[in-house]
Order: sequence, then structure tokens, then C-alpha cells
Amino acid sequence: MPSPILPISSHPSSSASAATTVVKAKIDADPSATILISSKFDPEKAIPITPVLPRASSYNSTSNVNNNIVSFANNHQQRFLRTSSDSSLALLADETPRQSISREVGHVAAETFYLSGLCLKLLSYLGVGYRWITRFLALGCYAMLLMPGFIQVAFYYFFSRQVRRSIIYGEKPRNRLDLYLPKTSQGTKPVVAFITGGAWIIGYKAWGSLLGQQLSERDIIVACIDYRNFPQGTISDMVEDASQGISFICNNISEYGGDPNRIYLMGQSAGAHIAACTLVNQAIKETGEGDSVSWSVSQIKAYLGLSGGYNLFNLIEHFHTRGLYRSIFLSIMEGEDSLHQFSPEVLVQDSDVKPAVSLLPPVILFHGTADYSIPADSSQNFADTLRRVGGKAESILYYGKTHTDLFLQDPMRGGRDEMFEDVVAIIHGEDEAALAKDAVAPPRRRLVPEFMLKLAHDVSPF
Repeated sequence: MPSPILPISSHPSSSASAATTVVKAKIDADPSATILISSKFDPEKAIPITPVLPRASSYNSTSNVNNNIVSFANNHQQRFLRTSSDSSLALLADETPRQSISREVGHVAAETFYLSGLCLKLLSYLGVGYRWITRFLALGCYAMLLMPGFIQVAFYYFFSRQVRRSIIYGEKPRNRLDLYLPKTSQGTKPVVAFITGGAWIIGYKAWGSLLGQQLSERDIIVACIDYRNFPQGTISDMVEDASQGISFICNNISEYGGDPNRIYLMGQSAGAHIAACTLVNQAIKETGEGDSVSWSVSQIKAYLGLSGGYNLFNLIEHFHTRGLYRSIFLSIMEGEDSLHQFSPEVLVQDSDVKPAVSLLPPVILFHGTADYSIPADSSQNFADTLRRVGGKAESILYYGKTHTDLFLQDPMRGGRDEMFEDVVAIIHGEDEAALAKDAVAPPRRRLVPEFMLKLAHDVSPF
């Protein structure tokens, strides 16, 4: 059975000190049992809470809002982009098997060349000191240990008919997204708009292929949004790209079988930071006067942040000691004066932003307690802050899990994955039929032997 998920609740600011954080720990005597440890909880002061995940706001049904905020020019542009994508799909349908294989092999070669360039670019920025030589050697060992899984995921990504790669959502070079579609087309599907991590330097839409594959097996559409990396762009460019990608999904996902009233925004690591910045920035726009918007935060059922950092002031020195040096980080974030603007935890505390906080959907933050890349306190503190200023947020911690355990090793292990089941339970929370299917879903197959996963856990440089 899926791990129980705490109901998302809105706490008055006066009870912020009683905020709840869920820590999941295994019991040695019974590996299937889970302890939920709540911090700062006083039973005598407990107050009744009401689940808020059933968020039944329909942006499309809001009176004439869509007609006012989407101009004729935007509609024309979106129609042009859809036509381009549909034409590409039509061409694919006419290809012979030999032509299709040749095209896919060429695409694999091009993607490999591109990703190699990203890695070399990262190395050029970080330098070739002793620290980074050892870390890149560790990264090489880590990648080799997980290679059996990477090969299987890459084969699915390049050759599965359920994957629609590089759909155009904007005019910039990296304005592309990948769609992972369920095998069954019956009924409309919930949608996850996913923004991948990559230290703001090597983020790429294909990093979400494992998540996309596994969620699509549970009848969930996943859209992995690509965005400009540094130095091609800075943080404001990344937020702009993410917003455009979300807008495309909100306004066009019904054409691919998605439910525009069940869209979940999710990000991992740097992608979680970008997604949170995008969401808060959109809420601020909607509370302003005369700001034109092409999507609304009311269309997002919930925000799911995985291993993210939300207060840059607290992370700048930590990243510096980890090798993402202060000068590079400040260049990515457009200087020290911009840290406030791009720190969601800090930004939501501004009195001027308070009306925007009330518009935010429920926020659920996942983090491993053994994460050394971004400490788990980042998620806890952000959730605490959101509750204190009137938002709806919870943090769920996974005991002993590292930055990559939750996103790579655990999914490749097969069987039952706590975080995956928690995410699916949230998305299917209002769909009893889907929950019944989840309860009898076959265990996911293992992609990598256990001893290699344990070694990867030990040598991971993240």
C-alpha cells in the first residue's frame, strides 16, 4: 500500500510553531513498516485540520478570464507552434522502419554530442583543480555503475512511441519539451509539468525520462520542460522559459489527452528552485494591475518540489564549499542584489507579496535527510515559512536518502519506491478508480543489480 500522506492543511500564523514535518524511517525488524516522526507537535494543542488537496478550482471555467488574458497574437503563435509539431508527427507516420531507425540513430548521436558539450562546459566553469578531478572521477564511476539502467531508459526515450520529443513551446533555442504519454488513451489524464535539475548549468529535458516513463505507466502524462542554462541564459531567462513551457501545457495539453484541470508542477534540485520561482512570480503578476498572463496559478493543483533549495542566502556558502563557486553562482543569479528576488522563501515574507501567497496552490516538498548537495533544511524551512505567512505547505523527509537516491537509485531498484508512491497518491488523491488500480499495480522491474546501486550510493559525488 502507498505510504500514508499527511493532509495538506493551512495553519494560522499563530500556530506556526506547531508546524509538522514528516520524517520517514524504516523499522529494522519490519522493513515494510514506516515511522512517521512529527517535529514540534503537542497533542494537547492539536487543532482540527481539513485536507485542501481537493482543489476544485477550474481556470478554464472562470468567467471570461481566458478570453481577456490570451490575446489573438498569442493564440496565433500557439496555433503555429502546434501546427509545426503536428506536421513533424505526420512526417514520422509516413517513414519506413529503416528511415525511422536511421533518424533515431542520428538523433541519439546528436544528443550524445550535445550532452558531452554540456559536461565539458560545466568542467570549464568549475576548473580543473584537485577537488573537481576527484569528483569527476567519482562521477565516472557512478555513471558506469548505473549504466545498465541508463541504457534501458535511453532506449525507451529514443524508441518508444509513447514519447513525443522536442515539442516546440516558444521561440528561444531551448524552448522544447518532451511528452510521456500513457499507453491507454481512454479518458483524460492528470498531468505533471516537470522541470529538471542540473546545477543551473547542465539541466536538460531528457534527465526526466525515468520519471516520465514510470509515471506514464500509472496513467499520468509527464511534460519535461527544457530551458536555457548558464551561460546561455541567467536565472531570469530560466524562469521565463519555465513559465512559457507551463503556459503551453496549460493551454494545449488537452490535445494530447491531458486534463487541463489536473496539472501538477514538479521540479527537482535546481529545477525545483526554478519552478518555485516561476510559481511565486506568476502569483505576484496576477495580483498586479495590468500584467498580462497566459496561464494562472489556479490551474496548478499542487507544487511538488524534490530536493530543492529555496533560500539562496543560506545556500551560497554551502555551494561554494561544494565546488559551485561563489563567483559563478552569483553570475547565474544575476548578482548579489538579485538573491532576494530569486529566493522564494525570502520573497514570500515581504508584506507586498502576501496577497500573492494566498493564490499559491498546496506545496509539498520532498527531501532526503542525507542530502549533501542541498540540505534537507531547505525544504523544511520553506514549508515552515509558507505556513507562517498563510500558505499551504508540508515537507516530507526520507531518512538516509541522498540527493540522487530519490531521483535515480530508488527508481532503478524496482519494486516499491516510497517517494514515487507518495507522488502518485497525491496526484490520484481525488480519483478512486485510479487509486484502486495503483493498489494492484505490478511492482516495477529492477533496472540495476542491488550491489551496483549500493556502490553507486557510496561513490556518488552529489
